[in-house]
Amino acid sequence: MVFFFQNLVNALQWGSFYALIALGYSMVYGILMLFNFAHGDVFMVGAYIGFGVATGITALASIGAIALPNWLILVLTIIISMFLTSFLGVLIERLGYRPLREAPRASAAITGLMIGIILETGNLALLGAKRVRFPSLIETTTYNIGGVFVTNKKIMIVVVSLMLMFALQQFVRRTRWGMAMRAMAFDYVVVPLMGVPINTIAAMTFAIGSALAAAAGILFGIAYPVLDPYMGIVFGWKAFVAAILGGRGSILGATLAGFLLGFIEIFVVMIFPSTLRDLIAYSIILLILAVRPHGFFGEPYSARLRL
Repeated sequence: MVFFFQNLVNALQWGSFYALIALGYSMVYGILMLFNFAHGDVFMVGAYIGFGVATGITALASIGAIALPNWLILVLTIIISMFLTSFLGVLIERLGYRPLREAPRASAAITGLMIGIILETGNLALLGAKRVRFPSLIETTTYNIGGVFVTNKKIMIVVVSLMLMFALQQFVRRTRWGMAMRAMAFDYVVVPLMGVPINTIAAMTFAIGSALAAAAGILFGIAYPVLDPYMGIVFGWKAFVAAILGGRGSILGATLAGFLLGFIEIFVVMIFPSTLRDLIAYSIILLILAVRPHGFFGEPYSARLRL
């Protein structure tokens, strides 16, 4: 049981990354009917922006220009990085996806792949292929709870992730902009005719999704401090699978599916060789989709979804 709960803690941390990234996929898919295949690389860019912000603030603190505790540096890093990465999301929507809004879905999908390649190549051109180490902003403290070892970083990652997911849920449910986003997801064609600004909603959707991906990138850098330009590829595809499994546009579904994928991957490695992790994880997801083809909280396809 101790071994089980130890891996449960690890699964919660791993699933937090997938869930935060999957939310961006799910929002864009649910509202604009687009598959933003560049989102995994937005996660990577957000992690590197967080690296730059944290390094800059830490350097200023080291020379005495500012006096800030490490926890405040971490908070500022997350906030500033989410803010800056949200502008990247708006730029991607404006230049990459808005001209193709009425184009076939395949054209938009190819555009997303190309944007991802541009982000990866741009990172290589600016910083080179060498991996970078995310600054250690907080010291690791380990707690022994009934034989289960839990670090303060794991607790922080899970708590911050859940707080961001809850904040997004409240925004979508309780604000006018959130109501407009839900209305757009319900009927993409009619709602703009009623005065809802589709361009504003689209930009906001990309901005929020990109900000959440940046938060996931920083939290990943805290847990696994080595960053590389291609780190977003695998995470992006797996988070995309989680978004589809959760159901079209469902925040709760994307969250649950992200954590489920993290649980499956961690617990598969408990029993089987790690080389079989992806095979078994995707096989389980395929079985779930065979029973629930629309995901956990999805709805049947219809003509109005333009798919």
